[in-house]
Amino acid sequence: MVSQSRFAIIVAGGSGIRMGTEIPKQFLLINNLPVLMHTINKFNDSNAKIILVLPIQHFDYWNNLCTTYQFTVPHTLVAGGKERYESVNNGLKQITQEGVVAIHDGVRPCVSTELIERCFNEAEQYNNAVAAVKPKDSIRMKQPEGSISVNRDDYYLVQTPQVFQLNLLKNAYDRLSGSHFTDDASVFESAGYQIHLTTGDYKNIKITTPDDLILASAFMNEK
Repeated sequence: MVSQSRFAIIVAGGSGIRMGTEIPKQFLLINNLPVLMHTINKFNDSNAKIILVLPIQHFDYWNNLCTTYQFTVPHTLVAGGKERYESVNNGLKQITQEGVVAIHDGVRPCVSTELIERCFNEAEQYNNAVAAVKPKDSIRMKQPEGSISVNRDDYYLVQTPQVFQLNLLKNAYDRLSGSHFTDDASVFESAGYQIHLTTGDYKNIKITTPDDLILASAFMNEK
């Protein structure tokens, strides 16, 4: 089977609010390199054509970082929208070829090459592949009065990458719109397609708080 063309839309529109920093979290350093550069490097290793979606006001800052850190990985820079949904759609509009596309959070720098490869390969077979892991902790569901225990085996924690056949994902985005979609699997599913889950990675954390920077550095140093 001949592999299809691969694309990766890296979405990086976060702020530093929960991180408690003035610098957006995607630009903070882990092991002397900005978070976003770690992420892009992983998808470059998988031979994906990379589209980086950033708020337009961050373009100059990013370009200066690329100069400072001599970052030369080829990528197309695209302006984000007000909502994540719009940002991904802006990235999709840059792709005119057929193939498979990964949508990935720019602040998940610990994603493994193995996970990326599995998602791409399974998306070719099943039309999509969404990384997810089982919860480790007990789960309770909030009720009008108190809460109730639920079986954690019935739930998944959804990660990125989420990889899709390009024509199908574009069709989903053309048919639907709205800020209530929290990820691309939700858009894809709402368009009538079935979601295929693939085993994610507990180390594939999303950088949100200062503790996450410490964890991410530790995971990277394991190698």
